Amino acid sequence: MLRISMKKTAAAAAVTFAFVAGSLVQTSPIAPITSAHAQQAQLPDFTKLVEDNGKAVVSIQVTQKAAVRKNANPFKGMPKDKLDELRRFGFPFPFPGPDGFEGRMPERKGQGSGFIISPDGLILTNHHVVDGADEIKVHLTDDREFNAKVIGSDAKTDVAVIKIDGKDLPCVKLGNSKDVKVGEWVAAIGAPFGLENTVTSGIVSAKSRNLPSDQFVPFIQTDAAVNPGNSGGPLFNMKGEVIGINSQIFSTSGGFMGLSFAVPIDLALQIKDELVKHGKVNRGRLGVMIQTMSPELAKSFGLEKNKGALIAQIQKGSAAEKAGLQEGDIVILFDGKGIDNA
Repeated sequence: MLRISMKKTAAAAAVTFAFVAGSLVQTSPIAPITSAHAQQAQLPDFTKLVEDNGKAVVSIQVTQKAAVRKNANPFKGMPKDKLDELRRFGFPFPFPGPDGFEGRMPERKGQGSGFIISPDGLILTNHHVVDGADEIKVHLTDDREFNAKVIGSDAKTDVAVIKIDGKDLPCVKLGNSKDVKVGEWVAAIGAPFGLENTVTSGIVSAKSRNLPSDQFVPFIQTDAAVNPGNSGGPLFNMKGEVIGINSQIFSTSGGFMGLSFAVPIDLALQIKDELVKHGKVNRGRLGVMIQTMSPELAKSFGLEKNKGALIAQIQKGSAAEKAGLQEGDIVILFDGKGIDNA
């Protein structure tokens, strides 16, 4: 007669064993995480940032009035009977006016974002937002609307300064883009597709990103969602400081694809000072052609690392020539800072 002790059964049930691939594994129940506070502790909270800075972010509407554009006659010298003959065969040549060919440009409207940096209404935005605008209107979150004028605009860095007449306006807090670290959380506020004060977030994906253009801007790359209308809006760090101006996106569709680029605020403030003081940016010309050191070039010059900028050519009479720079020189340090590439 087989008798089973209830005490032994209870003791055996207290610990469960499972054999996995010939090994004895002890398992125990896992308590589910139900604490909302524990979950929130792992994610950034942007509510305070938005409360403190949202009022200083503005929506910008621009209008380019309809106009008649006159172009030179590209068919100058061609006899009129020849032009008439070509038109009869279906070539859509316009009829020139007394001053050449005329083309009517319809009224165009655009939108963007910006942020107030002084209580009297100085605003930073993108050059491409206000470029060619005949009328600029700035809309605040409290439904106030102002006419704005362009103080200065710089196409090479895509930075513009505009001004509205106001007093005691809310302002953003400006940070230092040199302190930005890859991987840190950031937030963008702007008006994508006209939806004012829209907040998106992400992380810094890369620093000093040079885009394939003539711009020498060390862009901050992020994965914060930026769409048409966000241009000119601020990029914040978790301290609520502006570290960049959202400027461009990489896209094959026209919409957000995870690659956003912001002009570093340090550079933007330098440009702002020039625009406020002179209305334009004065740039020096060194007079050199440079290229980045490749592993092959570094080896040929006997360098251990392929860092620095190789001076490939010097323009005659330039400041570089007068300073004694020579072709073949390698710049590895400038103003106390290491040079990684051209």
